[in-house]
Amino acid sequence: MCGECGYRTNLKSTLSKHMRTHTGEKPYKCDQCDYSAAQKANLDLHLTKHTGEKPYMCGECGYRAACKSNLSRHMKTHTGEKPFKCDQCNYSAAQKSSLDKHLLKHTGEKPYMCGECGLRTAQKFTLLNHMRTHTGEKPYKCDQCDYSAARKSTLEDHITKHTGEKPYMCGECGYRTAKKSHLSKHMRTHTGEKPYKCDQAAHKSDLSMHMRTHTGEKPYKCHQCDYVAARKSHLDQHKSHLDQHLTKHTGEKPYMCDECGYRAARKSDLSIHIRTHTGEKPLKCNQCDYVTAWKSNLNRHLTKHTGAKPYICEECGHRTAHKFNLSVHMRTHTGDRPYKCDLCDYSAAQKGNFDSHLATHTGEKPYMCGECGYRAAHKSDLSRHLRTHTGEKPYECGECGYRTTHKSYLSKHMRTHTGEKPYKCDQCDYSAALKSNMDIHLLKHTGEKPYMCGECGYRAAHRSDLNRHMRTHTGEKPYKCDQCDYSAAQKGHLDSHLAKHTGEKPYMCGECGYRAAHKSDLSRHMRTHTGEKPYKCDQCDYSAAHKSNLSNHVRIHTGYKPYMCGECGYRTGRKSDLSRHMRTHTRTYQN
Repeated sequence: MCGECGYRTNLKSTLSKHMRTHTGEKPYKCDQCDYSAAQKANLDLHLTKHTGEKPYMCGECGYRAACKSNLSRHMKTHTGEKPFKCDQCNYSAAQKSSLDKHLLKHTGEKPYMCGECGLRTAQKFTLLNHMRTHTGEKPYKCDQCDYSAARKSTLEDHITKHTGEKPYMCGECGYRTAKKSHLSKHMRTHTGEKPYKCDQAAHKSDLSMHMRTHTGEKPYKCHQCDYVAARKSHLDQHKSHLDQHLTKHTGEKPYMCDECGYRAARKSDLSIHIRTHTGEKPLKCNQCDYVTAWKSNLNRHLTKHTGAKPYICEECGHRTAHKFNLSVHMRTHTGDRPYKCDLCDYSAAQKGNFDSHLATHTGEKPYMCGECGYRAAHKSDLSRHLRTHTGEKPYECGECGYRTTHKSYLSKHMRTHTGEKPYKCDQCDYSAALKSNMDIHLLKHTGEKPYMCGECGYRAAHRSDLNRHMRTHTGEKPYKCDQCDYSAAQKGHLDSHLAKHTGEKPYMCGECGYRAAHKSDLSRHMRTHTGEKPYKCDQCDYSAAHKSNLSNHVRIHTGYKPYMCGECGYRTGRKSDLSRHMRTHTRTYQN
């Protein structure tokens, strides 16, 4: 027992470590700086700052951490888990420290005070950060340049300039940024939040410009006339219009392209034109690797990051980022199909669809894959095909990070988040997110089972079911564990096995605290609370909570007995019955 505070432990070594919290002893010294620690684990953690080693990696996004605990905290950004609950309001947090900070909002307590200026803070850490504004201390050094910072978070923001890392992602549109504050600002484009009032502004800079409507201040002046503007963008626009206007009177186009003879009224127009010959693309997106020769293209591209969709259809509310896309969309309301085929009666609202149609007449497939010789009628088809070689998956889900090669696959995947089930059964209340699932369901009504096993007569409604069944005869187990010798006939069985290695059980029952490695296991467990028995026998009134139980029951009707004793030829429909039977032989040998 500790004589200072009463702390008790079973181990003398643990008590020795604890006593250092009272004595201040720090026997573990860093040989690269002045840092010392009371415990070896803390020194080991500190040393990773010198080595840069980050052995723990997130399988979702590639984030690396020096400590396992940091990775665990990071994973909650993907799972959304917030286990720390406030008992005074609905707030919950992924980390205990965040909850501790939040609780101070309820108590209003600010016990830490600055002796220089009287500022009070709720946390000691905040006061230490504040004191550096008086001392000028900047203890956080960048190891790649001369930059130093008073706060660790400021240094971390700076380091992203070297690494290019953009860990903060918008779940709505996929926009990524290096700073959390930038993500917060970006999110206002989706939420419509405008925290800076006068009357409404989303950003502080917007408020500054807005205030000029009250003060009348116009700091930007034109040197060619008396025009003044409150915003620089307005002055730039004015100058552009002035130059354009003057050439309308003179008709003069003094700037000529030496390559093709193109003439322009402005030098800037000629400079832009020249890029069609040189291939120069000087305009760069500051959020990704996209480059372009024209500002209009960059502006269109940027809407992918900002999520801005300023063009709205008055008929149905559909929003789009580009005016041209809205024009194309409007044809769905007007029925306008301006693209006509001169070989048949086909017409299309979009040129891409029309081009696809023309290939049905000519049979031409001019686009060829250099890897395997595959030919396509359309460039877009070839682009999609090439992903089978490159492994590229450009379409990403903003909810969970799932990536896919086809936009249509992403649309289907999104239904797992939205819950949309557009395919309805006309014989019952069943609905499905995918057409293939509906096709499978319909077989329950028709009873059709066209696939038959040549070994035992087993029939299946789906070919995939028959393929799985055949492995019971062939013994094939194609799914291999890369951590041990285990192999499985079905992927689901391998997934279940892998959880034994990781020990992870992320799914928890809210009723009794039971934890499961797989969502399907939790769903089955929940039936012990709800009493639900969704699996019905179509030959009697029997129902079961688990599919395996129904499968065993059905064999009573079919007489199917797949389990056979190698000793005496006894056959049964249940594996558990065979196990019991085998004991009769074991007892015989023992006697």
